[in-house]
Amino acid sequence: MAKYFGTDGFRGEANVTLTVEHAYKIGRFIGWYYGKSRLDKRSKIVIGKDTRRSSYMFEYALASGLTASGADAYLLHVTTTPSVSYVVRTGDFDCGIMISASHNPYYDNGIKLINYYGEKMEEEVLLQIEDYLDGKREELPFATRDHIGRTIDHAIGRNQYIGYLISLATRSYKGMKVGLDCANGSSWMIAKSVFDALGAKTYVINNEPDGTNINMNCGSTHIQVLQEYVKENQLDMGFAFDGDADRCICVDENGNVVDGDRIIYIYGRYLKERGKLAGNKVVTTVMSNFGLYKALDEIGIEYEKTAVGDKYVYENMNENGYRIGGEQSGHIIFRKYATTGDGILTAIKMMEVVLEKKTTLGKLAEPVVMYPQVLKNVRVKDKALAQADEAVQAAVKKAADALGNDGRILVRESGTEPLIRVMVEAMDRTLCEEYVDSVIEVLKAQGHAE
Repeated sequence: MAKYFGTDGFRGEANVTLTVEHAYKIGRFIGWYYGKSRLDKRSKIVIGKDTRRSSYMFEYALASGLTASGADAYLLHVTTTPSVSYVVRTGDFDCGIMISASHNPYYDNGIKLINYYGEKMEEEVLLQIEDYLDGKREELPFATRDHIGRTIDHAIGRNQYIGYLISLATRSYKGMKVGLDCANGSSWMIAKSVFDALGAKTYVINNEPDGTNINMNCGSTHIQVLQEYVKENQLDMGFAFDGDADRCICVDENGNVVDGDRIIYIYGRYLKERGKLAGNKVVTTVMSNFGLYKALDEIGIEYEKTAVGDKYVYENMNENGYRIGGEQSGHIIFRKYATTGDGILTAIKMMEVVLEKKTTLGKLAEPVVMYPQVLKNVRVKDKALAQADEAVQAAVKKAADALGNDGRILVRESGTEPLIRVMVEAMDRTLCEEYVDSVIEVLKAQGHAE
């Protein structure tokens, strides 16, 4: 199991748990690793970053490590995670690096590695990098003379990605009033460019990043901001992105939230009606709501359930050829068009269904009646020990037995933070709160909470 790299990269507080030295050494290893397989050709690595203040520091550290190992570093500058994936898989690049901590606060950051196919980096490579970080491998040779790499401005790659997104629209957006919450993050220029080009009247908020306001009371994790904005301005719909724009949460014309579960339902049904839903299945995670499954059952769509993480969703989709899958949190994968979650692409696909069916987003989401769901996070000293505690397990079993077939409890570790997530779903919200709190009390009583 990886020590530093979780389900979405190496993430931590900048220069505390994820340091500039880590970034430099990752660059050194990546530059050497791909350089040795290129023989007489110099390896080419793409780097993108979000708007956090520390992203610039990490960009320079990674570029220094890459060039010191003889690789050329192509800089996309501030851009989205899915754009890095797109540039890697459509160009002659060995891999891509995205500097972002996604929806985390500005003082955190992360390094996400993307392979030649635009997918998350293979575990085998990540483990080799971790061995190098821990001093378990021999020191790597420095490139010298004309073998030293260089940094190259590659903003054109970001522009090609924008062009690709625009090309996916099936109709003009003329006459549509669309709200965009850019979370003061990576989408702050790209999203508006796309929607303007397609003819929408765009209303943009939280598009003034200053290095410390990314995700701060805005974006997909604070959807109430966009809800109010859509209602106040009487917009047709709104889309909220996270820090690196690989997720999207929608708001309908009435200000109601259309989350990842509802997005999967809407697009899955749209594909089925057109005879294009591969295997008659969508892919979800264990966190998806009971209400989604009931709605899918009613229209005869089957579903897969994976562990939490868009990595696992994509692996299932890729292995079985499924076309739509994702997470409740808004990581949605349209496998025909992308190899990773893409918030702006998700917005485009929702616009497609609305325009092609000549209806509203609210009407499309209406059949999905969500069960009350309460999720609380507990910061713990050791995730594995907390999960393995017999008293905690007994509390979870007691809640599960009491819920029976009318609900469920799920206790899992965060893949990116030192958190245990406790979720209960039932017909009554008061019951959800009661059973979530019963497990959290045991976690605290057993001394696991920080």
